[in-house]
Amino acid sequence: MTIGLLGQLVLGAAFCTACYGALASVIGWRRRLARLTESARTAAYPLLGLVFVAVALMVIAILGNDFTIRYVAENSSLETPTFFKVLSLWSADEGSLLLWSLVLCGYIATAAWAFRDRRPTGFPIALSVLHGSAAFYLLLVLGPTQPFAELARPPIDGTGPLPLLQNHPLMAAHPPLLYLGFVGCTVPFALVIGALVQGDVGDGWLRSMRRWSIIPWVFLTTGLVLGALWSYGVLGWGGYWAWDPVENAALMPWLTLTALLHAIRVQERRRALRVWTQSLVVVTFASTVLGTFLTRGSILLSVHSFARSAVGPLYLAYLSVVLIGGLGLVAARAGRSSPLDVARFGPSRESAIVVNNVLLVVLMVTVLVGTVYPLLEGAVGGRQVSVGAPYFQRTTGPAFLALVALMGVGPLMAWRSASVGRTLDRAAVPAVAAALTGVWLTIHGLGGPMMLLAYGVIAFAAASALVELARAVRSGRRRSSSVQRLMGNVRLAGALIAHLGIAVAAGAILTSSAFGSQRDVTVSVDQVRSVGRYDLRLDQVAERAEPERRVVVAALTVSDGGHTVARLDPSLNLYPNATQPIGSPSIRLGTPANSFVDLYASLLAYRADGSTVTIRLATIPGVMWLWIGGAMTALGGLVAGLARVTRRTAPAPVPGVRRTLLPQVRV
Repeated sequence: MTIGLLGQLVLGAAFCTACYGALASVIGWRRRLARLTESARTAAYPLLGLVFVAVALMVIAILGNDFTIRYVAENSSLETPTFFKVLSLWSADEGSLLLWSLVLCGYIATAAWAFRDRRPTGFPIALSVLHGSAAFYLLLVLGPTQPFAELARPPIDGTGPLPLLQNHPLMAAHPPLLYLGFVGCTVPFALVIGALVQGDVGDGWLRSMRRWSIIPWVFLTTGLVLGALWSYGVLGWGGYWAWDPVENAALMPWLTLTALLHAIRVQERRRALRVWTQSLVVVTFASTVLGTFLTRGSILLSVHSFARSAVGPLYLAYLSVVLIGGLGLVAARAGRSSPLDVARFGPSRESAIVVNNVLLVVLMVTVLVGTVYPLLEGAVGGRQVSVGAPYFQRTTGPAFLALVALMGVGPLMAWRSASVGRTLDRAAVPAVAAALTGVWLTIHGLGGPMMLLAYGVIAFAAASALVELARAVRSGRRRSSSVQRLMGNVRLAGALIAHLGIAVAAGAILTSSAFGSQRDVTVSVDQVRSVGRYDLRLDQVAERAEPERRVVVAALTVSDGGHTVARLDPSLNLYPNATQPIGSPSIRLGTPANSFVDLYASLLAYRADGSTVTIRLATIPGVMWLWIGGAMTALGGLVAGLARVTRRTAPAPVPGVRRTLLPQVRV
């Protein structure tokens, strides 16, 4: 039996297992058959095992150069290094959907284990939704994509992975982390659907929601930051965010997840925003489906897109079911509740969170419109158009700055009713920080009024987070006798660390965008060219052969006032299956010794005799703080997610299932 046939059989068995889990959980719920529901829950474990075996078989085929399998022949080769061979598992649509299925089944098995004793309202329906989602993705790999499809006449050698995917080791982490974030949104969606079908219009479903929402948020945050780092360190254009469709597809659920985490907090404190929170869960999951539809259905062009995909219509049908079914259930259970319940809030932290949610959703819709407009224009007007970075920068910039300002003001306000005098007292230190920042910028002649406003807002938000973080730590020490209060302070501290990280990242984005510069120069060997304050000398041009490519390297010396500040070696990589060379920039990272200014060199072109090259030399200040701020944001989310919040009430134990030894539920 060939690996291809065995892989198909294993995937078929996994599909049948997922279908059984989806049906058994519903039937067990309707007929009150606890054992049948329990069998659906435990089916998650063999489901994960079967999909893991399928992925392992694909990895074995890739490492073994089994070119009888079409996917291996099209995405690997004899000369591809082992490290990048493993990465080719997600270099095309078929393999990425296989990995997607594995991640989803991992989440299902984790949820089945987490709820093995005590379960949230509507758990059987939630379990059915999870198994049904797994069945959908397994149907894709069994039908349209078929990663284990075999070739009647296998080639002697494969074509290799896409050049961009074997040009940097970050591809080992960036896509899987995004998958963990995207797929993780399935669990909150399933929990909400289960509660709605069960008729739980209270807050019982909320107890299981927070941690299952923050987990994908942390993964998405980390994936977005690593994606920006990959773009910065690999593509060679000197930037880190190009508003590419795949970047936008990952940003949209991050925005709605951020809104959801804040809305959950309001519902916990004030029993409000129930309909809004449920809608955010549905929209977040729908945005992950939409993102995969746009990029894996060959709908939009992207440096990440996978071509010749046949899954687009199935994704569109699945998206329709999610939106119509999910929002329809929310509307049916809404009763007389207002989606935002704004009338219930006066000046308070709740009001700030409501405005925060509105801004985040506006940002998500703005990004969505810019991403899908080329598709709509092509379908309706018959014209091919593109929406570039200027649209996104003009439309999202003001809303993002308003969010940063709100992020600074919100934590200073009290719950329920904020005293103006007390809020102003707590805002004193952040206001001084903002004023000092403006004075420093003015003295140094940096920027106009809008620049001063932007830096002032960012400084206010960062100082606000630091002040409130110090207050939370002091309060936690005083209340160490109360575990619940201490854990609440840990959760608050995590949120404030994330706020501080976002403020730091916002400052880095503003600084690198406003004060960065770049220039293209053509230089010959041993020639010195002036580029701004720097002198650039080309020492030599060398070419070397590597197993899967040829590499042309330009050795450069960058001087400032006669003193060497950096030796850079940007390169162009020529792959056999690529029509154009792929550049690898060389970067001298910013440090306190050089004012955190990155020197960034890219090799754009070269003469065949190696005598002349064209170099792009850029100075990019402050970009190091973007990576630091991103790491702080993810760390803050992780701290907030690990905080254990205990409640006196807990879901009832499941009949026919052993009771837990713990007296309370961990939320």
